[in-house]
Amino acid sequence: MNIREIFGLSIDALKERKTRSALTVMMVVVGSSLMVALNGMTAGFSNFIDYQFSQLAPNILFVTSAQNDGGGDPFGGGPPPAPKITLNEAVVSRIRSLPFVSDVIPSYQGQITLQAGGKEQDTTVFSIDPQKLYVIAPSIEFVEGSAIRQNDPSAILLSDRVANPPGDETPFAVVGQTLRATYSFVDPETGEQEENTKSFVVAGIMEPTGNPTIDNAVVFNRIAGNQILEKANKYDALMVAAESGEFVQPVEDQIRRLYGEDIGITTPEAILETINEFIAGFSSFTTSIALVALLVGAVGIITTLYTSVTERIREIGTMKAIGAQNSFILVLFLSEALTIGILGATAGMGVGIMGGYVLIAGFASQDPSSQNMTPVFLPQDMATVWGLSVGLAVLAGMYPAWRASRTAPIVALRRESAQYFCQGLACLVKWQASEQK
Repeated sequence: MNIREIFGLSIDALKERKTRSALTVMMVVVGSSLMVALNGMTAGFSNFIDYQFSQLAPNILFVTSAQNDGGGDPFGGGPPPAPKITLNEAVVSRIRSLPFVSDVIPSYQGQITLQAGGKEQDTTVFSIDPQKLYVIAPSIEFVEGSAIRQNDPSAILLSDRVANPPGDETPFAVVGQTLRATYSFVDPETGEQEENTKSFVVAGIMEPTGNPTIDNAVVFNRIAGNQILEKANKYDALMVAAESGEFVQPVEDQIRRLYGEDIGITTPEAILETINEFIAGFSSFTTSIALVALLVGAVGIITTLYTSVTERIREIGTMKAIGAQNSFILVLFLSEALTIGILGATAGMGVGIMGGYVLIAGFASQDPSSQNMTPVFLPQDMATVWGLSVGLAVLAGMYPAWRASRTAPIVALRRESAQYFCQGLACLVKWQASEQK
């Protein structure tokens, strides 16, 4: 017999056990589709992160003051550790004088509560010279009617997420609206809770930029930030702009030579590398889950084929009695496993692609900022999943196929004859009992 005839016999055998075969194929479909969907989602998420970071200025270094090891309760019961150095105008001037540094943008940061139109929202403050937003996020855009009033301490810029909170049908605030900002703090002298409150006018609303520092915050100038946040001219962070992306590392080295480990430096490349490492770990975790589903499918194939061997013992014995070789029986049952694997893996590709889009759509509905994210199905990943699914199916069919090929024809026929004898004897006993009645 040629391969085509063998596959024809295997397909006929699967058709005779439609329900069991369909359930076994479904197990393979679930495992392979889960791997395809999760791989596509992970690749799409990685591309989305790369795109978002490509919108950021590649020449920016984020500088913060490192914290002292002591001075605070590790369980949060005491004051926060004091910074090793104070970021003030002297530090700004010193860094600005370094070679390859084009600008230094100081900022105050904190948490405030905004009140507008009877609504209340907690958000982050990013207090800088508003005109410097274009240095940090060159692609930043504003909604119609917005204006940057950098010297106006009563002007505030809202991110789109703050102005239009996800899930709310009505905006929190619009351009031109007045709102109140409240900052709560503990007075260092009295130890009592205090509040600073100031009214602002919404001068503009920022479109999403891909920069989480801006997209989740409100912006007002440093005069207002210093006053309402009680900063006493001590900056929380500095954005150091190198002359170009190729000078980021030299600038970082120079700052390190000045301040050593007393200062923290982060670059977009370092952030992206950390995120990609997390994505890689998450991908390995989700792939292992999908692999478990595939192994469950392999167990189903073993069960199906082993049961098939038991049910077809007479057929196997008859084939061997008329001259079928062990190799033929082995190939016949392996072809059944291969057919199950091919059907399940191929169907799983399509189901996985659809599942990837469904998962992304569900994720985007919860987070509007990710609406541009789409799954990415790489041909090499698809081929790997398909090959793995088919390979596991064949491996799962090895033992039942080997067991079938090693069955002696006389044993098979004897077992079948004994079965028919027992069935006939049972019928005879029943007949005799009915005659006696």
